[in-house]
Amino acid sequence: MPPTTRSDISLRVNGETHALTVDNRTTLLDALRENLGLTGTKKGCDQGQCGACTVLEDGRRAVSCLQLAVAAEGAEITTIEGIASEDGLHPVQEAFLELDGYQCGYCTSGQICSAVAVIREHAEGWPSAATDDVRPDADPAPLDAAEIRERMSGNLCRCGAYSAIVRAVARASEETKVTV
Repeated sequence: MPPTTRSDISLRVNGETHALTVDNRTTLLDALRENLGLTGTKKGCDQGQCGACTVLEDGRRAVSCLQLAVAAEGAEITTIEGIASEDGLHPVQEAFLELDGYQCGYCTSGQICSAVAVIREHAEGWPSAATDDVRPDADPAPLDAAEIRERMSGNLCRCGAYSAIVRAVARASEETKVTV
């Protein structure tokens, strides 16, 4: 029997399960955009360097252009389309709108997904490269501008809206109560 190049997979995206047949080489990004029609996640560099394709996988940031769709089976994937709730926009989305954390908007979906994860990671006590004291018994570092810049450094903005993005993440972190 010849080896198969296609797989039947089940992806759970934004709370909904989808059965797909994909080429084994299909990235998660392409499965989301081409197979499921979720075009909010953007294809920027297609090399994992810009962050435009950032989604949440089991609550953690994932660069979807570098991950195969078959490897995401069993995970809970959240795209920008799944960030808001029935009650309204997520506090990160509201802050991006109110503080102009976007310009052209191309990177915004990845920036917002990343910011949601940054706030959660910080609340859980994960240090960053900018964290001064990384001892397990140390108090958590404040989520200040330096921490936010370091934690968001995997997401590029060609328009240069970084100052507004930092302000938006800071505001959203104050408004968001994360349970760990």
